[in-house]
Amino acid sequence: MAPVVFDTNIWIAYQPQSFPRGVHMSVVVLQELLAGAVDTTDVKKQEAAKRQYEREGKLLVPNADDWIEAGKVLNSLLRGLKSKAGGKTPRLHHQEKQRIIRDVLIARTVKRVGGLLVTGNTRDFKMIKQFCNVRIQSGREYFGRQTSSALSRSR
Repeated sequence: MAPVVFDTNIWIAYQPQSFPRGVHMSVVVLQELLAGAVDTTDVKKQEAAKRQYEREGKLLVPNADDWIEAGKVLNSLLRGLKSKAGGKTPRLHHQEKQRIIRDVLIARTVKRVGGLLVTGNTRDFKMIKQFCNVRIQSGREYFGRQTSSALSRSR
């Protein structure tokens, strides 16, 4: 079974309590969750999750090749180059570089392990996918439902 990796926005929106077999954690996602932690309890929860995923061999950490490939993808996005998949990408503004580099690293590590990335940010990952052919699926498709906040608004 191919590993499944949840993007940061999936952890926030769906707050999954139980996970299907094969779920892995990107250390980049973990860093984003830690940056947004609301208190020390939340920080300790993320640190415990890191130890658990590490113990299970399910913590994805970008290696040197991932960083190099991420640099190439980011360069292509910043320059608006034509992708192998066809079509020219819109030029990415330099202000967006810091935001998207984390997404590129997530995509690259998920691709390296042949996994599936579940995200609520399909727009950016479809753009990244033109230069890093990672499998992506929206949270709505994966979970087969809306987020709890979207469900409460629709009632």
